[in-house]
Amino acid sequence: MTTLVLHRGSLRANPYERWLDGLDTPLVLLGSSEQLDLYAEELPTGPPYVHAEALSDYDGGAHVARRAAELIGTYQVTDIVACQEFDIERAAVLRERFGLRGQRPEAAVPYRDKWVMKRTALAAGIPVAPHTLLRTPEDLDAFTAGHGLPVVVKPRRGASSIGLRILRTEQEYAQWRGQAAADGLLDDDGEPAWLAEAYVEGVMCHIDGTVLEGRISTLWPSMYTYALADYTDRKARVDIALDAADPLTHRLTDFGEKLLAAFGGGPDFAFHIEVFVRPDGDLVLCEAACRAGGAGVRDVQRAMFGFDPAEYPVRRQLGLDVGPTERRGPRQLAGQLLFTRRPGRLRALPDPARLPEGVVKYQTFATVGDEVGEAAHSGDFLVAFVIVGEDRAQCEARIRAAESWFLAGLVMD
Repeated sequence: MTTLVLHRGSLRANPYERWLDGLDTPLVLLGSSEQLDLYAEELPTGPPYVHAEALSDYDGGAHVARRAAELIGTYQVTDIVACQEFDIERAAVLRERFGLRGQRPEAAVPYRDKWVMKRTALAAGIPVAPHTLLRTPEDLDAFTAGHGLPVVVKPRRGASSIGLRILRTEQEYAQWRGQAAADGLLDDDGEPAWLAEAYVEGVMCHIDGTVLEGRISTLWPSMYTYALADYTDRKARVDIALDAADPLTHRLTDFGEKLLAAFGGGPDFAFHIEVFVRPDGDLVLCEAACRAGGAGVRDVQRAMFGFDPAEYPVRRQLGLDVGPTERRGPRQLAGQLLFTRRPGRLRALPDPARLPEGVVKYQTFATVGDEVGEAAHSGDFLVAFVIVGEDRAQCEARIRAAESWFLAGLVMD
């Protein structure tokens, strides 16, 4: 009996050996060589790991599932752990193929395939933006003729806003269309790999939490004060939980509960649901994922509820104790302040010994002297803060103080 871990991201941020303390079976890890390089990390060695390896082209390569299948046979794998977006459906298919417990494709696909996601939402009466599959550039022409610009184009099974474009001008439209005509819009199986959506005006909120033992254990909405897809914007990216008494909190809570009831997902999983709030107040689904939120959302949830929303579903999946699983509210509110990477040489950072009040996490992703490149996706940060407060107003005031502190000490050229 062995547990296979499919891993993408930072190993330091996902300490499986600690998460699975108390598990009597050894671990096998299959990860991304690109991500190991990105985070300057090494593969784990020694107990509880009996084998660890990394593959290139991890996100989209069919060879990853083939190698995982080989490891399942070699090490007599009985469970698969998958916490990152690109691994969710891959793991579900492998579980079904080998008869392993855990989430199966029918529960995973509505959260991964954005076409199925929107079909499932509409069937449940959950509003979504007008959208279409793209087989040819002419499909985009027809859709835009009816809905106009801006238009959003995105990979059908994308993540982290990678590949997503908001085409606002005729020039941007022509450039993207020309590239699409050259590259094609179908996957290796001849199926449409891209969607187009009508642009939705409004602010973006997100609903995060966990389902444990088949019941919602935590669920709370927050609001972005920035456009998630505009990750090359140099401004502060602020995201704060909503107050309990805010009427929008109740509406988003109902929205999240309705979506989870329609989508399912299995007995133990984390979720991250993004929702547009239009100027007229209507709520429109953007996307939903059956994994913990990225871009520091996990840290905010940990500050609010006292546990990592990625960890507890994994422990419960493998039969390990997590304490009470009944639904609970937050012990405090929290938010995050993020700055994405921007090109230049980093000359100075503020003194971390003088952090402003309320900061419970301050993490930099470059050191003085580094040549910093442009952000490649929505989670590609220069610095990240998690800040707590008694309510949203106090969180926001503390976030603005931290923003001023950081910018005053940041020097790049």
